[in-house]
Amino acid sequence: MIIFRDVSKIYRMGDEELRALDRANLHIRQGEFVSIIGPSGSGKSTLMNIIGCLDTADEGEYLLDGMPIENYSESALARIRSRKIGFIFQSFNLIGNLDAAENVELPMIYQGVGPRERRERVREALTRVQLYERRHHRPNQLSGGQQQRVAIARAMAARPSLFLADEPTGNLDSHTGEQIMTLFHELHEAGNTIVLITHDEGVAVQAERSIRILDGHVFEEE
Repeated sequence: MIIFRDVSKIYRMGDEELRALDRANLHIRQGEFVSIIGPSGSGKSTLMNIIGCLDTADEGEYLLDGMPIENYSESALARIRSRKIGFIFQSFNLIGNLDAAENVELPMIYQGVGPRERRERVREALTRVQLYERRHHRPNQLSGGQQQRVAIARAMAARPSLFLADEPTGNLDSHTGEQIMTLFHELHEAGNTIVLITHDEGVAVQAERSIRILDGHVFEEE
């Protein structure tokens, strides 16, 4: 599903060259649960942005479902982000003036899903994360853990083929973090592909396998 071949991302500041990714190679198969672990500044965010088609590599090749990303137009990449990838962020990225149900529904509006199906998917997704009874609450009326569960429901409702999670437990206490990881395990058991970016060893080891990143270099965990 995801193949990197000698992928590099290079930032230049004056005469200096910073390789946020340095000839990275990785292979993630359909249905895998993979963690990518590394400290701050290791290149995790750059790697996530390229996997999620939010940024492009300067060198090397990225194949998504067998097709090189550079062959896609900007509009095609936007469709991939909308339909194929479910993003889950550390900061939740919920819209404050929308309630939980409206936040979950919004990406489906952009996808062109009809009103009746949107309502059904919202009900199904919020029920799965045990928040349907709070569907009319806005983000500021929800705890951090509840906001993250709404964010996961939003990704689920769009029915992506890939869940891409960036430090999804980073702003949560340990107990709430465990609840969120339980949801990821349930998603994986349902056949979904999950790539989870984290700096937390305890979170990383819960994946089927881990990929470590340090100073832009990618290593497969033994």
